[in-house]
Amino acid sequence: MKYINRHIEQYIAELSKTWSAILLTGPRQSGKTTMLKSLAEKENIEREYVSLDDLTMREMAKNDPKMFLQLHKPPVLIDEVQYAPELFTYIKIHIDEHHNPGDFWLTGSQIFRLMHGVQESLAGRVAVLHMSPLSQRELISAQPRPFSTSFEDLLEDSKKIMPVTTPELFERIWNGCMPGLAGGDYPDRNIFYSSYISTYVERDVRELSGTIDALKFSRFITAVAARASQMVNYKAIADDADIDQNTAKKWMEILETLGIIFLLHPYSNNVLKRTIKSPKLYFYDTGLVCYLTRWSSPEVAESGAMSGALLENFAVSEIAKSYQNVGKNPYIHYYRDRDAREIDVILEGDGKLCPLEIKKTATPDKRITRAFKLIDKSPLELGTSAVLCMADKLSAFDSDNLIVPIWLI
Repeated sequence: MKYINRHIEQYIAELSKTWSAILLTGPRQSGKTTMLKSLAEKENIEREYVSLDDLTMREMAKNDPKMFLQLHKPPVLIDEVQYAPELFTYIKIHIDEHHNPGDFWLTGSQIFRLMHGVQESLAGRVAVLHMSPLSQRELISAQPRPFSTSFEDLLEDSKKIMPVTTPELFERIWNGCMPGLAGGDYPDRNIFYSSYISTYVERDVRELSGTIDALKFSRFITAVAARASQMVNYKAIADDADIDQNTAKKWMEILETLGIIFLLHPYSNNVLKRTIKSPKLYFYDTGLVCYLTRWSSPEVAESGAMSGALLENFAVSEIAKSYQNVGKNPYIHYYRDRDAREIDVILEGDGKLCPLEIKKTATPDKRITRAFKLIDKSPLELGTSAVLCMADKLSAFDSDNLIVPIWLI
């Protein structure tokens, strides 16, 4: 197995010098434990590892959390800590008594349910980070950088990152970004994704929602994947899966909780009153989307009906990961009004809005940038905009509108 260095390692190492507890959330199989174990090996201290996937350990952590922490003394790495929220109170007591930086490294794969317990018991005492599956910058060993439309940053990156053709990019999209596949642990992609859904996703959904019909859930997650990069339509998804809309909403929330999908909410303010309220839906791993929607090869995915949606999903998920990997929240939105006028992505930061359009073309037309005027009336300043596309090099329409290859994200 080849270990691929994760960008968030550097940030966790720094935080461990000041924070007593660090909680790393993210989907199963995204490499949280492997990365923390690798980081622990680089420390000059002995750090015990305990997994609450082990039912014996879990039972003790739940029933006698005080004894559990006496047996597994810090510094300790506790995996899947969401199974024993009873630990949080005793971790808080230990932190308040000892104030030792780096005592607790915690992982969890049920993000919002987990956060509830953390907010109640460890508010102000734990640094909470999110780690998704691999980003393309991690796969090619590029430096971590949150994506922005800074021409200077993009120009610097363009000198270091090798250009990628459209077929090569669709190979990345189709192969996905799960560490087990990228590192060569699992040579058969189809078996990996099939097992991933039945072993982890279905089991976790069942645990969070009670009994589920596996066949209906399979139809549901396939219906969700078929709508990647689209506005959420619970009725259409429910109809496809033969379930009611309440179940569709509940299962969608669980997929978000498990870090499988994320929602991009529309940008709006008091001036822009005609905006649509529905969020758009994206997966963190495009390989899972391709598997669920039955694209048999990168070539078929590139030429198929979903190619534009797959490319958009890839670009948006890479932008989100670029922020998470340096410990920042990605403040990204989209825009759509009742006249169906749309901007794919809006980056918000430093008092500016930077609109982005995503196009599967190597030679974008400047008319694409007309859509960016839709947010002129926003109280925030309009920053540098960009068309993210399949161009072979960084260029620009003018100083305010860049042409950025998607491989530079």
